[in-house]
Amino acid sequence: MAEQKLDKELEFYRSLVEQPTEFHEGFGWKTIVGAVFVGFLMMPGSMYMMLVAGLSIGPAARWVTVILFMEIARRSLQTLKKQEVYILFYMAGFALASPFQGLLWRQFLVQSDAAKEFGVAGPLAEYVWWYAPPAEKIQEIGYTFMDKAWVSVIGLMLLYQVISRIDHFGLGYALFRVTSDFERLPFPMAPIAAQGATALSETTEDKQSWRWRTFSIGSMVGLFFGTIYFGLPAVTGAVLGKPMQIIPLPWIELTDKTGDFLPAVATGITFDVGLLLLGMVLPFWAVMGGAVGFAITLFANPVLYKYKILHSWHPGMQTVDTLFANNFDFYMSFGIGLASAIALVGFFKVFGTLFRKGSKETGSIFKPPEGRGDFNFWISIGIYIFATLSYMAITLWLLAPEMKDNQFSVWVLMGVLVFYGFVYTPFMSYATARLEGMAGQTIGIPFVREATFILSGYRGIAIWFAPIPIRDYGRATRRFREIELTGTRLPSIIKTELVTFPIVIIASIIFSEFIFRLGPVPSESYPYAQKVWDLNAKNMCLVYTSTMGSDSPFYEALNGWYILTGLSMGGFSYIILALFGLPTMLIYGVVRGLGQTMPHGYVFEFIGAMVGRYYFQKKFGRRRWLQLAPVILAGFSCGMGLVGMGSVAIAMISKSVSQLAY
Repeated sequence: MAEQKLDKELEFYRSLVEQPTEFHEGFGWKTIVGAVFVGFLMMPGSMYMMLVAGLSIGPAARWVTVILFMEIARRSLQTLKKQEVYILFYMAGFALASPFQGLLWRQFLVQSDAAKEFGVAGPLAEYVWWYAPPAEKIQEIGYTFMDKAWVSVIGLMLLYQVISRIDHFGLGYALFRVTSDFERLPFPMAPIAAQGATALSETTEDKQSWRWRTFSIGSMVGLFFGTIYFGLPAVTGAVLGKPMQIIPLPWIELTDKTGDFLPAVATGITFDVGLLLLGMVLPFWAVMGGAVGFAITLFANPVLYKYKILHSWHPGMQTVDTLFANNFDFYMSFGIGLASAIALVGFFKVFGTLFRKGSKETGSIFKPPEGRGDFNFWISIGIYIFATLSYMAITLWLLAPEMKDNQFSVWVLMGVLVFYGFVYTPFMSYATARLEGMAGQTIGIPFVREATFILSGYRGIAIWFAPIPIRDYGRATRRFREIELTGTRLPSIIKTELVTFPIVIIASIIFSEFIFRLGPVPSESYPYAQKVWDLNAKNMCLVYTSTMGSDSPFYEALNGWYILTGLSMGGFSYIILALFGLPTMLIYGVVRGLGQTMPHGYVFEFIGAMVGRYYFQKKFGRRRWLQLAPVILAGFSCGMGLVGMGSVAIAMISKSVSQLAY
C-alpha cells in the first residue's frame, strides 16, 4: 500500500511536464556561432570577474546567449526550435567550464609562500611535473604559458579533457536510464531549463502561450530583485570603490550571536527570492524533510556539543568554521552512513521490482523511447569502464617515481583505485542520482578522498594531483532529463560537445595567456584573487602535508560507529515511513538537512513551499500551479542573469578606464 502511494506521488510529479512524443535535432550552424561567441566574448569576462570579485557569470551567460540569438533570429525572420534554444543554453554552460582557466591558479600555487612554508614546494618540483613547471622555471620564463616548459602540462590536461568528454556519456547516462526510464523518478528541477527553453522558443514562432507570459513575469521579478540584490553592490563597488548593499550579501551572520544558547549550530538568513521560488518548485515533502533535518540539528548539535562529540566548535565561530568543524567531528562519518542507506534502499527497490515484475519492467531500461537517439545501455557501461581504467593507468604512470622512492606498494594503490573506480563511485553516484530524481537536490560526502589517502599509508603529495577515479556521476542525470523534456535527440548533445570542445580549449588558453602577460596573478589588479588565493593555498597545502609522514587529524574524522549510526537511522526511517504510508520523500529531504549543507536558505525554501501549497495551489489548482512554478523560476533566473551580465560589463569598463593614465 505504501509502495503504491509512493509510486503515485512520483508519477504525479513526473506527469506535470508533458512527455515528448517526438524528438528533433537541435544542433546546427547557430550552435557553432554560439560557441565562438561564448568562447571569445563571454569567457574573458567570466575569467576577469572570477579574479576581481570571485563571481561566476555562468548562469547569466547562458540566458544572455539564448536571448541574443533569439533576437537575431527574430530580426532575420527566422525561428528557433525549442531544441535549438536548449542546445544554445547547454552549449553556453559547457563552454564556460573549461579547466584550462586553471592555468593561472597552477602557476600561483607552485610559487606561493604557502607551498614553501609547508614544505610542499620541493616535492611539487621533484615529483609533480605534470601539474606545473617548478617555481624557478616559471620565474625564469616570465609571464607566459607559451613555453616548452608548459607543453607537457597542457598536453596532459588536454588528455584528461578528451577522456572526460567521452566519460560524459558513461555512468551518468546509464544512471539516467535506470532512475528516469526504469524507476520513473520525477526530477523536479529538470523542467526549469526545459520549460524556459520552450517559453523562449515560442517568441520566435509567434506563439504567445501561457509559458511565455509566465516566463516574462518571472523575468521581471528577477530583473527587479537582481538590480537590488546584485546589481547595486556590483556597480557601486566598481564606481565608488565600496559597494552599497540594501540586502546583506551573502547572508546575515547569526552564528556568533546564537552560540550561547545554540552551541555548534550554524544560524543565519539568506534573503534570496530565488530560494522562495525554489521552495515552490521542489516536491513539498522533500522541502519539509529538509526543514525537519535542519530542525533536528537545532536540537541535536547542542547535545552532541555537550557530550564532547562536536568538540572542535568553540564560541565565536561563524557559519563556515562551524560547518567545517561539525563535518570533521561527526557529520562526515554520519553522512556517509545516511547516503549509503539511500543507495541501499534504491538498490533493493530496483532489484525488488525486477524480481516481482520480471522482464516486462526491464524493457524501459533496454528499450528507450523511440526517436530519442539513445545508444545501447551496455555501451555506456563500457564507456565508464574504459574511462575509469584510463584514469587508473595514467595515475599509476604518474605516481610510479614517487612510489619507488617511498617504497609504497603498487598493490595498495591498485586497491585504492579499484575501490574508488568500481565500488565507491557507482555506489555514491546512484545515491546522488536517486536524491536528484526524488528531491531535486544532491549531497556530497566531504573528506572521503582525504581519509582514504591517509589510511592507505601513502607517503608523498603526488597522489593529490593525479586523476583518481572518484567522481559523482549522479549529478549528470538531471541534464539528460532536461534533454529529454525538450524533445532534443541525444546525438545533438554529442555533436555540440565535439564542436564546442576545441573552440573552448583554444579560447581559454588564449585568454589565460593574455591575462598572464598583463602582469602577475594575483596582484592588486585582481583583489579577490589577491585576498582569497593565498588562504586557499594554505588550506590545500595543509591537507597535502597529511600524507608527508606526519600524524594527520583526518584519522579521527572517520568514525565507524558514526557511519553505522547514519546507516541505521537512514534505513530505520525509511522503513517507518513506508510502514505507515507516509511520504518517503521526507527521508531524502532529511538527508539534505542533516548533510550540513548551508542552512541559511531553509527559511525561505520553507516559506515558499508553504505559500505554494496552501495559497497558490488552492488559487490555481495543484497541477496548474506546479506547471507554472518552474517556468516562473526559469524566468527569474533569466532576469537575474541579465542584471548580472550588465553589472559585469559596467564593472569591466570601470576597471579598464581606471587603469588608463589619461
